[in-house]
Amino acid sequence: MPLKKLVFKPGVNREATSYANEGGWFASEKIRFRSGQAEKIGGWVRDTGAVSNVIAGVTTIVSTPPTGVLWGIGRSMWNWITLSGLNLLAIGTSLKYYIQSSTNGSFYDVTPIRLTHTAVTNAFTTFSTTQVQVNDPAHGAGTGDFVTISATSGAVNGIPAATMNAEYQITYIDSNSYYITVPTTATSSGTSAVTATFAYQINTGGGTFTTSNGWGAGTWSGTIIGVTATNLNGGINSSVTTITVGSTAGFSATGAILVDVELIAYTGTTPTTFTGCTRAQNGTLAAAHSTGAIVQQAGAGNPPVYTFTGWGNASSTTTIPIQLRLWSQSNFGENLIFNPRGGALYYWYTDANPTIFNRGVEIEAGTTVNGAAVDSTCPSLVNYMMVSDASRFVIAFGCNDPTGFYASTAIDPMQIRWSDQESYATWTPAITNQAGDYRLSHGSSIITAIQTRQEILVFTDSAIYSMQYLGAPYVWGFQIMGDNISIASPNSVITVNNVTYWMGSDKFYMYSGRVQTLPSTLREYVFTDINLTQDFQIAAGTNEGYNEVWWHYCSANSNVIDRYVIYNHLDDVWYYGTWNNSNGLPQGRTTWLDSPLRASPMAVVYGTAGSNENALLVYHENGADDGVVTPALAIDSYVTSSDFDIDDGHNYGFVWRAIPDLTFDGSFVNTPTCTLSIYPRNFPGSAYKTPASPDITSAQNYQTVRTYEVQQFTPQVYTRVRGRQLAFQISSDTLGVQWQMGNMRIDLRADGRKA
Repeated sequence: MPLKKLVFKPGVNREATSYANEGGWFASEKIRFRSGQAEKIGGWVRDTGAVSNVIAGVTTIVSTPPTGVLWGIGRSMWNWITLSGLNLLAIGTSLKYYIQSSTNGSFYDVTPIRLTHTAVTNAFTTFSTTQVQVNDPAHGAGTGDFVTISATSGAVNGIPAATMNAEYQITYIDSNSYYITVPTTATSSGTSAVTATFAYQINTGGGTFTTSNGWGAGTWSGTIIGVTATNLNGGINSSVTTITVGSTAGFSATGAILVDVELIAYTGTTPTTFTGCTRAQNGTLAAAHSTGAIVQQAGAGNPPVYTFTGWGNASSTTTIPIQLRLWSQSNFGENLIFNPRGGALYYWYTDANPTIFNRGVEIEAGTTVNGAAVDSTCPSLVNYMMVSDASRFVIAFGCNDPTGFYASTAIDPMQIRWSDQESYATWTPAITNQAGDYRLSHGSSIITAIQTRQEILVFTDSAIYSMQYLGAPYVWGFQIMGDNISIASPNSVITVNNVTYWMGSDKFYMYSGRVQTLPSTLREYVFTDINLTQDFQIAAGTNEGYNEVWWHYCSANSNVIDRYVIYNHLDDVWYYGTWNNSNGLPQGRTTWLDSPLRASPMAVVYGTAGSNENALLVYHENGADDGVVTPALAIDSYVTSSDFDIDDGHNYGFVWRAIPDLTFDGSFVNTPTCTLSIYPRNFPGSAYKTPASPDITSAQNYQTVRTYEVQQFTPQVYTRVRGRQLAFQISSDTLGVQWQMGNMRIDLRADGRKA
């Protein structure tokens, strides 16, 4: 038989069976298609910038992640250059908001201050441990929030005042007190008579999303709404986002609440039966506690942790929602306006000294922000914002309107308001300005908006609108462009080459003047294995150098991002892969930005081993390896073909020789190597044969999977593989290897009709 050239259609197709997709590719991991051929994707390296502690006079941050790791899960990025040439990158996380001064430069915590209480008396209670109770009425903080303590008037029961004057993360007790953990053990117990000042940062958000949208639903900027916060003691275990309450007598569903440092496990038998709670302590279970019992940590002098009380609704179950904290931001000239979803608008302006950056300040009615007096109708709650290219309007999507027709202090999720042009402070419409508002009608909530070449596209949960600048007196015009559509998340939409792509709840879409379904050869594969309860985590991004749109999402059994799917818009092909845990932590990209102002596409990944609450910035298409950790790890990549046969499989095929065609350009080792695997099987319903010894001793071994090491100058490999159907795979899992496929050839001949 003559040599057979194996030419496969580019892209991965999972819409049919492997056999029905003959002539194509069926599985992929960490690869892309370029010029029609499969190749390994580029590696990534970690940004080396460290978090700076020189912020607002705080020189020591006690509650801090490891060096170079950011607090919280990264959710949004924005890159711009100031008039003085600073290349700034803003990163919003579930816990903080950072500005980075340059590539590999310092990260500055510019998270706004929400509330400051000065000279609070009897501020601290100690328990002869490193845990300190802070007594500050109406602090408004929850578990996970941050407080900066200053002006402590003296030592606190043996803890020096200099130790207390630092930033700490809070564990909630009730509306008037909370816990912090300090590095020094108190020498005595009791309430200290010292005074102190407390500056609270804006409320943090959750790492995962709990559904419950609409008027007043969910938690906005981390504040619990609809239940009494003291019933939770402020802390919810990171693995449990919802506790179901079945009766006024108490809890009915099994769940777990993190109270201080202990797990309180609630158990129930029926929706109306309260069986108390069981406290997990030092690996053992203490006795069940009834309603009204006070639980204390083991050991004399330790503080009371929780008083158990029942609550609920006998006629229906109640859930405790945890709102994912997402961010929107746009630069206003060289400065920045940003917004945590469901929170206020904040303004950040650059400092002439690049080593000390200012904190963001709220654009609040009745205040003056950077010299501009903010009027009384400025929205205080906004779901999404942007600064328009046309005349620099600040536009609030889904917001409150204190004095308008729908006057309310609560968010109207379909309301759009905009400031006067070139102003972030003037929001009251007048004959002398262009401020105004408009309420959309299709849908129940505005999810997101994106600026394109001639219009702003506004997405509700069921429609898409075109928002265009008209000038006075109407200012902005709105036209519905599509109805009965879906969108997965605020960050799931991206514009490339004047075409907007987004991920819906059950398919992909595109808009190029009209809304169309984006055909996908991976639609079934993606949407049958996706966790749509975590759809708000989905993050889209572009890789312009390779004409790609990426979507990062949670698989069906995961609450963290662990999958990605890629659409190559130039070649109109799809491929996919996973973000595995080879280095001991989730590798999912929680936000992605390909900015022309920096050399490489940027992504934020989960930070430290065993924790989903920290973040790292990485640069893609750098090197060939996983540089999140040191030393770097190899990237496991492969592409697997669909089955092929001789004619229609009437005869068995016998492969006795393969001639590889590979290039290893871009590799960082002297002898880069890939693995060629050939998979035989007899029928579509049968499994591929298990690999056997490389030494072929009998014809019975012809039908086992064979693997061969291949280098660039490997002329040919001799194989002995026999099957009615065959598939092959190219893979690599060693450091420094970069590869691209060509057209492999095989010697394939008919070899009888029986196994």
